[in-house]
Amino acid sequence: MLFSSLTFLAGFLPIVLAGTFLLRRFAGTGTILLFLLVSSLVFYSWMFPAYLFLLIGSVLVNYLLACKLSSHPGKPLLWLGIGLNLGLLGWFKYALFFTETLTVLTGHPFNLPDILLPLAISFFTFQQIAYLVDVFQGKTRPGNVLEYAFFICFFPQLIAGPIVHHKQIIPQLQMPAFARFHSQDLLAGTLLFALGLAKKVLLADSFRHGADRLFDVDALGLEPSFAEAWLGMVCYSFQIYFDFSGYSDMAVGLGRMFGIRLPINFFSPYKASSIIDFWRRWNITLSQFLRDYLYIPLGGNRHGRVMRYVNLFIVMLLGGLWHGGSWTFVVWGGLHGLYLCVNHAWRNYTRLPLPHPVAVSVTFLAVLIAWVFFRADSFSSASDILAVMTGFGTMPAISFPVFRDFFWIVPYLLAGAAIVWLVPNSIELVSRLESNRMTWLQSRAFTISAAILAMLSVFSVYSKGTYEFLYFQF
Repeated sequence: MLFSSLTFLAGFLPIVLAGTFLLRRFAGTGTILLFLLVSSLVFYSWMFPAYLFLLIGSVLVNYLLACKLSSHPGKPLLWLGIGLNLGLLGWFKYALFFTETLTVLTGHPFNLPDILLPLAISFFTFQQIAYLVDVFQGKTRPGNVLEYAFFICFFPQLIAGPIVHHKQIIPQLQMPAFARFHSQDLLAGTLLFALGLAKKVLLADSFRHGADRLFDVDALGLEPSFAEAWLGMVCYSFQIYFDFSGYSDMAVGLGRMFGIRLPINFFSPYKASSIIDFWRRWNITLSQFLRDYLYIPLGGNRHGRVMRYVNLFIVMLLGGLWHGGSWTFVVWGGLHGLYLCVNHAWRNYTRLPLPHPVAVSVTFLAVLIAWVFFRADSFSSASDILAVMTGFGTMPAISFPVFRDFFWIVPYLLAGAAIVWLVPNSIELVSRLESNRMTWLQSRAFTISAAILAMLSVFSVYSKGTYEFLYFQF
């Protein structure tokens, strides 16, 4: 079930909210947790019920391992738990990738049956690895199994993050705001969710058409012009930005509705003035996980600058692979690893900071180039697009054989750019509203605007694209 589906918006969410608030008046925390856990499992299994047993089994096994680690801490048991989690992730997400690579390298075919990737396996695997490590290090202790299952399966963060820690969620279950009808939490959560839904449905899904047009044309063996290659990649850069930003806002907003404050996972990353700053703003919880559970255990920056760069590069290669079983993801991660090494070296060896607008522009350009590999289906496709973008194509640079409706694209791109670089992000806007840093007129305008965007988004989901004025389909 997707946050942007009509089933979720008109059915699941209202029912679960109403049930939670009702139980808060007449039942205890345990009953509320059980209700939310069952609801989350229904949410997870809506499209693929078979993998519900995988999620439940993973949760129970990791809980038992955590209890054993808490009473008898030992590295063999910890490595067993980490190995089981990585083995499960490796089989479902990377088995086909590795066998295809072996086939290419050896020339001997390795045949595996098609493996359907379980929903959210990367997120609940990483959360449980972090939990086992935290228990081993004495940073947390297992509570009851119901609390643990809720912490892993709570539906706002289950599918697309943020990656949360036990210590961030469990203490909130005993706070007065949890599961209680509270107007401020409900308003803030609804506003965040409405803004996120609008980003996903009205912006990301629309920019997707521009990116798809570019890569579909390349797949057919046709060549876009220099201008079209850049237009298509800017469309993709905005598509993935608004898609991730939208889901992050919706997740945090849903948590607030239930009185749970989830960690911020996205904070205007295209405003970053360096790649280091970019990774402090993009997929924040994944960056923190890779830092705390991979980069630091590898040695971090404790063994000199050369090993620091090596560790950074390894971490980003694995971070790229985390996104999917493809060498194009590995190259994307490797590029960001190289960017980070260059960024740290620049800071170490020069004291000449770039002017802020130049730094932001250079950072965005580097990120955009890397997105070519992230979006491309193959190295051939990525190299074709990059060749055109760097001026090595044969098509006239300013012709528009692909984007014939060029003059309709530019205004939308300019509007997207204005939202990305000039407008405060959703977290900032809601924070200003809650802290009374908006005037009465500004707060009313903001609330009404969010309501209108929410209605347009729901109408767009309902119409399924029938009413094309809601989409700028390039």
